[in-house]
Amino acid sequence: MTTPPALLIAGHGTRDEGGAEALRTLVRMLGERHPDVPVAGGFFGAPASPLPLDDAVDGLVARGATRLAVIPLLPAPTGPLPDALPSALERAAQRHPGLGYACDAELGPHPKVLDVLERRLDEALAAGARRPEDRARTTVLLVGRGAADPYANAEVARAARLLWEGRGFAGVETAFVSQAAPDVPAGLDRCRALTAAAPGRPGRIVVLPYFFFPGSLLERLHLQAEGWAAAHPGTEVFGAAAIGPAAEVADAVMERYRALVAGDPLRGGATVGCRAAAEDARGTAGTAGRTAAVAADAGER
Repeated sequence: MTTPPALLIAGHGTRDEGGAEALRTLVRMLGERHPDVPVAGGFFGAPASPLPLDDAVDGLVARGATRLAVIPLLPAPTGPLPDALPSALERAAQRHPGLGYACDAELGPHPKVLDVLERRLDEALAAGARRPEDRARTTVLLVGRGAADPYANAEVARAARLLWEGRGFAGVETAFVSQAAPDVPAGLDRCRALTAAAPGRPGRIVVLPYFFFPGSLLERLHLQAEGWAAAHPGTEVFGAAAIGPAAEVADAVMERYRALVAGDPLRGGATVGCRAAAEDARGTAGTAGRTAAVAADAGER
């Protein structure tokens, strides 16, 4: 049997050890569930990351990998970056002549990711989220990283709409930690106006990070939300955890991996564009990728 392409999970720019450990946990989970698929993960765009993408690629090559299926573990596009994922992959391929790769788009608001976000909301509210009437008085503030590119920020709004549909919350608003409006205090102001208009019992707000991993941005978000809550003692504000290395995330990553290695554009050494919106937030052709010898031999695993 031909060795399947290796799975490379690419996160964006964290120097936080907690974020690195969360990615390690996800890699271990995938390795245990799919022992026939070589898997590794690392972060691009942060030179001082405790888990660099370069090391992940080098480790896979040392294990015999010659083909990589790259899944960017990004909830939304990052917008233009000084050191984007396609550049990091090209440098890795230059270090390892003959290494082929194909890169998918960011994971985004995959249905399984939305399921985890809903669970994080329920965890933040504890027993207060069990009944439909409790959800009906809850407004959610979904907070993304923020980018200079409006197309990247629009993906957070899309995720908010998908999270709101059919889940019974009073509303799902959006905000950004940096580079984009509304910022977190302005987003909380909008949520407060919605909760004030809700009928029945007083409303409450859940601040929901749209991040896969903990890190400095999540800490900044918490500080902003806590400062706003201290200035508005009459409004009940709850903070939710990051998405984290949930089983659903592992399932979504493997689903993308299978689709990537089985897709017609990846057969027989076709040139594959890196669709990671870390470089092209519009999700068009992206930067031209290498000739990827990623064949459809991974199968259903």
